[in-house]
Amino acid sequence: MQFPARRKEIHYGERIVDCFIDRPANIDAMFRAAVASFPDADALAAGEKRLTYRQLDGIVDAVAANLLDSGLRAGERVALLLGNGLEFVFCLLAAARAGLVCVPMNIRQRRPETAFVLNQCGAAALIYDAEHEPQLPVGSEVPALRHIYCVGQGAHPPFQALQKPAGKSAFADVPEEAVFCLLYTSGTTGQPKGAKLTHFSTLHSVLHYQHAFQLRAGDVAMLAVPASHVTGVVAIILTIIRVGGCTVMLPVFKARSFLEIAARQKVSYTLIVPAMYNLCLLDPDFSTFDLSHWRVAGFGGAPMPQATIEKLAQVLPNLMLVNIYGSTETTSPVTLLPLGDIKHAPTSVGKVLPCADLIIVDEQGREVAPGQSGEILIGGPMVVPGYWDNPAGDKSSFINGYWISGDIGSKDAEGYVYVFDRKKDMINRGGFKVYCIEVEGILARHPCVIETAVIGKPDPVLGERVHAFIVGRPASATEHDIKAFCAQHLSDYKVPDAVTFLDQPLPRNAAGKVLKTQLRALLQA
Repeated sequence: MQFPARRKEIHYGERIVDCFIDRPANIDAMFRAAVASFPDADALAAGEKRLTYRQLDGIVDAVAANLLDSGLRAGERVALLLGNGLEFVFCLLAAARAGLVCVPMNIRQRRPETAFVLNQCGAAALIYDAEHEPQLPVGSEVPALRHIYCVGQGAHPPFQALQKPAGKSAFADVPEEAVFCLLYTSGTTGQPKGAKLTHFSTLHSVLHYQHAFQLRAGDVAMLAVPASHVTGVVAIILTIIRVGGCTVMLPVFKARSFLEIAARQKVSYTLIVPAMYNLCLLDPDFSTFDLSHWRVAGFGGAPMPQATIEKLAQVLPNLMLVNIYGSTETTSPVTLLPLGDIKHAPTSVGKVLPCADLIIVDEQGREVAPGQSGEILIGGPMVVPGYWDNPAGDKSSFINGYWISGDIGSKDAEGYVYVFDRKKDMINRGGFKVYCIEVEGILARHPCVIETAVIGKPDPVLGERVHAFIVGRPASATEHDIKAFCAQHLSDYKVPDAVTFLDQPLPRNAAGKVLKTQLRALLQA
């Protein structure tokens, strides 16, 4: 991987980090550069609608100017309750141009969750899809909210009003350390926290993606994950703008529509979760779709079953599968598997990216030797400065500019990083450590298993026992079959003590990660 030159810099007052020397001044400067270089190239596609960079720039300019004309000021928060549509991109880029802070929200959240986010960040404006109107909090619940706009037919002023040409506005320069957007963590434990993604952190992640994936002008990306997630915002929308490519918006992921659109739009780049690739492979007509333009297929959030890797290599031999590790707090990528390395290190999440700093420490906070496991701490320019108005969260999650991941992993002598489990998800069975990810990887190889998750079940004798949840195909295997299969590949203490078969998909958050808290609650019930 070839990356631009770097140097040490001081940021956020106290952090010394490796930075790319040649980088855009802010997100809007990056967008303007793409408009200047590729004015007539397609920037966005949604259904039958297509917009060039010149057309997109005109809309962004109008929305940014109208937001400021409405009385909003730089630094105020504009919340989005929008799905994967053109308007999401309009608002994201307009907020960056106007110096506003964009707050994308999960469209599956309910009214109390929306009220919490709006109040926690003190949002001054909200832009929402009409279909989500029943989940909007009323005025008295969100006292700081001054402006509400609706995409579609709803009770509030139409978003189209913000797209009307406005007077020529003078947009102030936005410092690179200014907050670009707030992304609220999934809240699998406790209340969600608003990670402060800055222009500075975001641009470094965009540059990491651009060069690691070797993306180029004319590339076509499919936005199949939620636009409101760090992957949608950074890895897809902004990274493709950086290279002058086109983002194809998929409103809802369904394997058949994904394959149809990928073939029709000649998609060359994706970043989705492993379960989505597996669902595509299950389509009986998979081999009939022309996916010859598909060059880079990133994945993260969960391990890719070896069976899926092998099947994709068989049916799409020119497709490069790339594992990625990161989080909202790191503006996503920290490690990335070099192109073509998946055969050499299929279970690794890759190597540490040039500007990132990743260390593995033991319970006493001491760095461990290569190959030994411990907790992963992450530093670098991509790490956010903290959470919005949450000093307690900052204190518990950051130390001297490093984010405390809560993940257990290792880094070998070649520099390959492995993530074994969440620290809180590791099972202690009678003193033996069981990494759920290892058991899940074996279970995923069983021909009757579509998806699986493993948790620890409290036990008065052993402390915890291994419990597997399985979503299976019709005529699925029995519990005995599953245990016997695992016993062929795992130490006896790692074999599931019990199995629960589900007839519904595993519960997941907006990022596609399995919600094991819900599985634990199901087990208790």
